[in-house]
Amino acid sequence: MSVKVKDTTKAGAPIECEAPNMQKQTAKDGLLKYLIVGVLFGIVFVKAEIVSWFRIQEMFRLQSLFMYLVIGSAIAVGLISIQLIKRFNIKSLSGQPITIANKEFRKGQIIGGFIFGLGWAITGACPGPLFAQIGSGFTVVFITLLSAIAGTWVYGRFADKLPN
Repeated sequence: MSVKVKDTTKAGAPIECEAPNMQKQTAKDGLLKYLIVGVLFGIVFVKAEIVSWFRIQEMFRLQSLFMYLVIGSAIAVGLISIQLIKRFNIKSLSGQPITIANKEFRKGQIIGGFIFGLGWAITGACPGPLFAQIGSGFTVVFITLLSAIAGTWVYGRFADKLPN
């Protein structure tokens, strides 16, 4: 599906651009694949005890290396993956080149990271495993989920006034 977008660089002449998030999905290609991947992801998190409140508290109390090793291995996989993408000019499944933009450091990242870590330490959950925790029967995590949604809304509402 093509979407017309105004190009302000060429005297306002409309140009065609592809909007992959607006592509028409068939019934077969719907959201089911994402649900399946999410459920499998959650099962792995639960079986690996990554969503365990006790494991997370061990990490923040410096009583165990388990979570540090899990996070460290994820960082290593991410670094290697990014380097492979850059070095071999790997393309997306649709054949488009993958570009990784340079990141600009801002003081708001420190403030946001502190707030994120504080919430993680207090609740024993970061946004990734919230649904896995709820699916495991820890229904009290609904409060954490609602708090995460509220925090996201507050950030979106006041982002232009915050030190981004």
